[in-house]
Amino acid sequence: MATTNGADVDDDTFDADDDRYDTLVLPADVQKVIDQILPSTDEIDRVDFNPVDYINQLFPTEQSLANIDEVIGSVKSKIRALDTDIRFTIRGHSDTEIDEHKALEEAQNSILLLFQQMREIKDKADKSEEMVKEITRDIKQLDVAKKNLTTSITTLNHLQMLIEGIDKIEAAIKKKSYGDIANLLHPVISVLEHFQPYINIPQIQELSTNVKELTAQITVQVRKECEDAFNGPNAKNFTPNQHFLDVCKIIDVIDPKLRLEVINWFLKTHLSEYTILYQESQELTWLDKIDRRHAWLKRALVEYDEKYSRIFPVHWEMVER
Repeated sequence: MATTNGADVDDDTFDADDDRYDTLVLPADVQKVIDQILPSTDEIDRVDFNPVDYINQLFPTEQSLANIDEVIGSVKSKIRALDTDIRFTIRGHSDTEIDEHKALEEAQNSILLLFQQMREIKDKADKSEEMVKEITRDIKQLDVAKKNLTTSITTLNHLQMLIEGIDKIEAAIKKKSYGDIANLLHPVISVLEHFQPYINIPQIQELSTNVKELTAQITVQVRKECEDAFNGPNAKNFTPNQHFLDVCKIIDVIDPKLRLEVINWFLKTHLSEYTILYQESQELTWLDKIDRRHAWLKRALVEYDEKYSRIFPVHWEMVER
């Protein structure tokens, strides 16, 4: 029996080794955290709580045992209060678990809803992308159609220009209107070049043949004009005019070979006197007569400048020849 200030308490009554009084021993650091979170001044909450010492404190003397019923009642009240707190705490944990379970279900439902919305958005995006592709295809088709239409309109305009040009050239040839021929021939030849990719089409081939025939006919006429001007009976009396200027313009369009042929005719005609006067067998070819040769050439150049410079195109370079 233990004795505290004259009051004896039987140690067997509070055997520390009894399984009913097993104490849950927590690690020191865990206990420290619990004490910080749930501070308590009650001696029962202490880690080193000793029931025997606690009872001896409640009944320090034999006389204090007279109040044992009150003490027991007070302890029972505390026990009931603790039981009530424990029940509320357990119930609160149960409610919390229910709320957490409900919150988890709501979160899962929200996630499912979110996935559904994302799937709907993706489906709409896929549909929008497909729609954009279809619109793009339509735009490309329209663009190709526009280009084809533009090409067709341009081709038709060129075809109309070609046909009208051929008709006008035919009429101008009959009238020997070389000014009109000079203005029409180059555009017609240029337009015909646009139809080279379609030359196998019978109608285009026919138009191309017409242009070639007209060109050949014009070539014969302008060659005759030049031959009459430079080698004809009245060649010495030839006076340059607008008519012959138009002939030179036509020659410039038709063929470079014809142009060279005309140049040679002109030079042969106007240098024939020089060729005769200054043959190697002639006295004028001597070195002491070179001033006379120079004078003849100067006179010929002056004559050319006054009479012919305006009818021959500059790029023919007649003076340099």
